[in-house]
Order: sequence, then structure tokens, then C-alpha cells
Amino acid sequence: MQAKYAGMAVFAVGLAVVWNAGTADAQQRLKFAHVYETNEPYHTEAVWAAQEIQKRTNNKFAIDVHPASALGNEQQINQALPLGTIDMIYTGAAFAGASHPPIAISNAPYMFRDFNHWKAYSTSDLFKELADGYDQKTKNKIVALTYYGARHTTANKAINTPADMRGMKLRVPQAPLYLMYAKAVGANATPIAFAEVYLALQNKTVDGQENPLPTIQAKKFYEVQTHINLTSHIFESLVTVIGPPLWNRLNAAEKETFSAVFREAAGRATDAIRASEQQLPEWFKSQGKTVVTPNAAAFIEAAKPLHNDASAGAGWTKAQYDRLQALGKSGS
Repeated sequence: MQAKYAGMAVFAVGLAVVWNAGTADAQQRLKFAHVYETNEPYHTEAVWAAQEIQKRTNNKFAIDVHPASALGNEQQINQALPLGTIDMIYTGAAFAGASHPPIAISNAPYMFRDFNHWKAYSTSDLFKELADGYDQKTKNKIVALTYYGARHTTANKAINTPADMRGMKLRVPQAPLYLMYAKAVGANATPIAFAEVYLALQNKTVDGQENPLPTIQAKKFYEVQTHINLTSHIFESLVTVIGPPLWNRLNAAEKETFSAVFREAAGRATDAIRASEQQLPEWFKSQGKTVVTPNAAAFIEAAKPLHNDASAGAGWTKAQYDRLQALGKSGS
């Protein structure tokens, strides 16, 4: 797997950070922005999608992919979509939830039992309804859902139970729902932009952070943290979103092409992330890190009382929650 990712990294370097379609035949040049590194599957699959869309539209669209917060942090690229200064983005479901709270349900801690539960949600009528609600509210268009990975907590100590996180300064993304995890475990949530997390850990501005294993590797957070605590508290999703200025000028065939390609790219990235995160615990151990498997039951017990607590950030209905919990179970 590491050889595979090394190959992806070499490929990404060859892109010179921004993939430029660069053909004289392209009639419209578009911008796709995200905050992830060039060696991560989200970026390499966005590049693949850009090339596919150009081919399938006979060079009508040339898409430049701007990674690693080059066009702004997650809040800024979201704000750029309706302005048309950025045409497409990846964004976390929690950030989408800032505009339409129900779609952030997937970001509540211990909302999913496991990856298969997340997988059932990703193809469910419930997700389609929540995405439609977001589309209607924002006029942006969600075209795909990508697995971002199970989020885990890094620190300079072992975390076995929620009590071990009490009072800990925990970096969380700048979206309200991430506060629910911190509240459940008694940590002090510290929102910091993604691009600034490494320095905050290095300077001990915060005691720890939480992200999926492939992200912890790609962003090198393990260099400034000693313990990888496998809390698996959120099975994270990214949505691929097209801004209304672009979406509204696409014809029906073009909308279907963009949607189909981004769904395929999402599936490819999901498979790569899932395979990677299953192998990375051993890789972190090889780097001298301590990998801890906490008491999952204690964390679940701490989080569940907040799942439908509006004061803790829950923006969905009890009916939507119950539908989500029923997914993937026998007979559902």
C-alpha cells in the first residue's frame, strides 16, 4: 500500500501542485479547490475527474485543481462557491451543515456503528434527502459523497477512556458540530484552520487533534505527537459540491457527466482511504509511535446523550436520527 501511495505522490509532484488542463480547445476554465495534500486520494481523484470531464465533454471544460488550502481555508472556499470565484470544492459534511444543519448528522460522534453502517448511509434515501435539502437551501449542488475515514485522536499521552481527555486542549475544525465530540469527553475545543494544525501541535498551543489515519500521515501530525489513540469517534464524509453559477449554466447532459464522474471519483477515493486506514496502525508503530485502542463502550456511552441535543449542535430531527440508526440492520 505504501508503494502505491508513493507512486501517487510522485504523480502528484508531476502535477506541479495544480493540475493544468492546458489545451487550446478548452472553452471554459474552472477551479476546483480543497484543503488536502497532493499525495492524498482526494486530490489525485479530483485530478482524475478533471481529466475525465475534459475528455467526456470534448474539451469544453478544463478544470484546474487547487490543493492544500491554496485558494483559502475550508470556510473561505465554501463562501466562494455562490460567488463563482471557485466552481467546485470538497468540503466536510460538518461544514455543509453550517448552511443546512441536518446534513451534518453524519459528523456526530459515534453516530455510526462501523464503516458498513457509513456505507449503507452513503447510498441511502436519507442521504439523498439531506443532500436535496442542502441544495435547496444553498443553491449549491452536492454531486458525490466520499469516505474521509474514521477520525482518531492524537496526543502526547495514552487515551483509554473519556476521563483521559478531560481538560485537554483539543484542536477541532472550525465547524460547530465538531464541538460535540469535545463536549462529550470533557475536552476544551480549540478551533484552528487545517493548514495551521501542525504548528499548533508543535508549539503546544493545543494538546492534541483528531483526524483519520491517512490524514495524520499525510499532514505529518505524527511527527509532533507521540500517541495515536484509535477512538474511531466519527466516520467522516466529504461532499463534492458545485457552485450555482457553474451548475446553472450546465445543460442536462453536462450535469449528468459531472455528477457521474464525481461519483466514480468518490468511489475510487473511498476504496483507497479504506484500504489505507486498515494498514496504517502498523506503519505508525514502525515510526516509533504508540498506538492505543481505547475502551470504545465508554466513549459511546459518553456521546449518545448528545446525539439529539440541540444545545450540543444536533440540527436534525429524531425521525432522521432513527432512520440513520436503522440503516444496515437486518430488515432495514
